[in-house]
Amino acid sequence: MASQPETDTPTSPVSREQDHEPAAGLDRDLAALLEVERFEPPAEFREQALLNDPSIYEQAARDPQAWWAEQAEQLHWFRKWDQVLDDSNPPFYKWFIGGTLNASYNCLDRHVEAGLAGRVAYHWYGEEGEQRDITYGELLAEVKCFASALKDLGVRKGDVVGIYLPMIPEVIVAMLACARIGAPHNVVFGGFSAEAVRERMEFSEAKVLITVDGAARKGKTASVKDRVDEVMGDLATLQHIVVVRSKGTACQMKQGRDVYYDEIIAAADPECPAEELDAEHPLYILYTSGSTAKPKGILHTTGGYMAGVSATHRYVFDLKPNSDVYWCAADVGWVTGHSYIVYGPLANGATSVMWEGAPDYPHKGIWWELIERNRVSILYCAPTAIRACIKWGAEYPNKHDLSSLRLLGTVGEPINPKAWLWYHKVIGGERCPIVDTWWQTETGCIMITPLPGITATKPGSATRPFPGVEAEVRAESSGEPIEQGQGLLVLTRPWPSMLRTLYKEDERFIAAYYERFGRETYLVGDAARKDKDGYFWVIGRIDDVVNVSGHRLSTAEVESAIVAHPDVAEAAVIGQHDEDTGQAIVAFVTLQGDLQGDDAAVEGIRESVAERIGKFARPKRIIWTDDLPKTRSGKIMRRLLRDIAEGRELGDVTTLRDPEVTSKLQERIKELQAQEA
Repeated sequence: MASQPETDTPTSPVSREQDHEPAAGLDRDLAALLEVERFEPPAEFREQALLNDPSIYEQAARDPQAWWAEQAEQLHWFRKWDQVLDDSNPPFYKWFIGGTLNASYNCLDRHVEAGLAGRVAYHWYGEEGEQRDITYGELLAEVKCFASALKDLGVRKGDVVGIYLPMIPEVIVAMLACARIGAPHNVVFGGFSAEAVRERMEFSEAKVLITVDGAARKGKTASVKDRVDEVMGDLATLQHIVVVRSKGTACQMKQGRDVYYDEIIAAADPECPAEELDAEHPLYILYTSGSTAKPKGILHTTGGYMAGVSATHRYVFDLKPNSDVYWCAADVGWVTGHSYIVYGPLANGATSVMWEGAPDYPHKGIWWELIERNRVSILYCAPTAIRACIKWGAEYPNKHDLSSLRLLGTVGEPINPKAWLWYHKVIGGERCPIVDTWWQTETGCIMITPLPGITATKPGSATRPFPGVEAEVRAESSGEPIEQGQGLLVLTRPWPSMLRTLYKEDERFIAAYYERFGRETYLVGDAARKDKDGYFWVIGRIDDVVNVSGHRLSTAEVESAIVAHPDVAEAAVIGQHDEDTGQAIVAFVTLQGDLQGDDAAVEGIRESVAERIGKFARPKRIIWTDDLPKTRSGKIMRRLLRDIAEGRELGDVTTLRDPEVTSKLQERIKELQAQEA
């Protein structure tokens, strides 16, 4: 972006004019931008946007069912629905009743039939320089073969198939092949440990698991299949493990159970018609952390989910499939990857970039190199990544021509204003609207977001609900709506891509999301603020969940992994603000007997968490303590731990079993801060 001149005022239109002294560098420029209250869509962008008339909000609000039906019409239906929404049994809503479709057909066949077989679906890049351009025609052919191969392995409609793969093309093929035959997939993020994979396969009763010989990460290859074998051998429901030969890593293959991906593809029937599936047929299960140690199996169905992700992908990113090159720099193992790497982009006939590796390998400019090489026009990534890029310095993006970018997006957590403004100036050249999106695994698609051709944005605010979505901020005590101020974020109207239930746990589904405000009001689990303009500012979690780099983790899940270490007697985990990852995991740990905490103990505990959950879940800080603040009934007061860690006043602690614990912890925190200073 060396061609972009530095200026002392923003070049994009804003809601008020500012006079600034001449800039003395990037920091001065950002300081000037901080004074801007609202960033209006650039006039040229607005003129060419798919949606540029604000009345679309009122139109959708007047008749939301008609609005969502209009979005669903963009898909291919074997049979059109008889009823848009069945709301007779909330919260078990059903959408597009009587309609039949297939997600794989909508992502592939219809585009090929329309003459787009030669269009590139993915520009894929491996971290060691490998490259593949995969067209819609090629992707369809491989999906058909693998779908046939899964049927040859005995997979039938309704059977769950596990997928534990890195960011390689086969993960896309596997998901679409499952969708093609009506087998719900259960994808597990490649950063999770093998133990976490087993847990999710056991919960979902997966019949087949698709994994890989080895995975690359920053120049090293880690064995995957052999690690999976160590924990999966006695899982009764698992009949086959399919192994993708990606890195040439030697692995053991169990006779009668294990098969190689390339071999079964070669032997499979190249024709496999897409199943005509009911709109409410399960598309996938995706496990997410909840407020207990047991992960929650979020269940999404086909018709409503596809309507939601295709519409939001089209309008939030203002997608022009004939000219745009789109890059969602997430991982397929999270819902962002499901919705905005796979199903949304492919349903809309987009050309995407897919990157196997980290944002700083083989060098810290790899993202910007890929954007320049592929003329990427839309970039969607996490604030965590943006903050890392800020730390590395503007010199890396400045070495590359980023003029192809016309829209930027953020996902996974709220973005702080400084990171928003750096993204706006350094990456977007002050010409690209930023869509700061809020949504969840449970919602399936984007819920609160700017519309780039309509919405004046405010750094740090997700702005307004997407058309057809209704959100409120409610008072925590009374449950009454708050027009301006802070409270609990709720969604008050059903939407097509909403989770249908927790897999095989209907009662837990109701208790987790609909118990507090009734069966027609979805409790998000986030606190939010609504400002005088009606804009939403999402603040963070209200339950015992931490958000590390956009990855939601249950505190109980991490605590269980810590306590599994033989030297640990007890542990409590909280999330603490962190400049790099949004939140960092802080663990208060009590050791067995007279054991003393030292560096070796810290590393042992961190390794225990890495083995049971994944490296990304390792605590950033471990604070040794002889006891934890507990009620007289023995409940650990994590709220007090958060207050202690942040240095806030604790208020009345006399109701605790041992009030002295808090003062000892406060002294311990002061000691640590003095040492760190």
